[in-house]
Amino acid sequence: MPFRSFPYFLSAITLAGAAALAGGAFVVQAATGASVRVQVVDVNGMPVRDAVVELHHARGASGPIRFPWKMGMAQKRLQFTPGTLVVAQGSTVAFPNLDQVRHSIYSFSKPARFEIDLYGRDQTRTQSFPITGSVKLGCNIHDDMRGYIRVTDTPFAGKTDHNGYVILAGMAAGNASITVWHPQLRSPANEMKSAFSVSGAAQVHKIKVTLR
Repeated sequence: MPFRSFPYFLSAITLAGAAALAGGAFVVQAATGASVRVQVVDVNGMPVRDAVVELHHARGASGPIRFPWKMGMAQKRLQFTPGTLVVAQGSTVAFPNLDQVRHSIYSFSKPARFEIDLYGRDQTRTQSFPITGSVKLGCNIHDDMRGYIRVTDTPFAGKTDHNGYVILAGMAAGNASITVWHPQLRSPANEMKSAFSVSGAAQVHKIKVTLR
């Protein structure tokens, strides 16, 4: 079965493999609980697409983390597809080559330093990501190719849609922290973190970031 890139619209599911669409934004749902709708915008108020938003409860997370999208990043039309992928710590990601040319994927990022030798069309290679953080990907053959993998240790994580929204549902009420990451965010490690309080009701939160 051919690899399919991460869909931008998903139907309702559970943690064991599912997401729901609400108000045009992704919903990442781990269990019944609070729903936090986050919009990320730039200094001009324009929505920021493909920003990764993570919620970490003060009590931490327990149990395995599973996201509804495929743990895969294809090479298609000399691009990484999707360009940004959120994965749980310890995940193994597939890199199927859908191009007519060969690719050699590498990363010099601290959480995952690796190099995958040249491989051709309809071949797939895999790589594990045991350390949290941001991983920038390139291709030794095609210098313009750039991809990003965000490795997280919370089930309450996702990336914003074209309107800058993501919905993270299922977190218990209490103290938490919220982190926004984007490859162009003007901040150390390209991320911004702040304290956050999760209530028992649905919440809407707008975060303004400065991009390069």
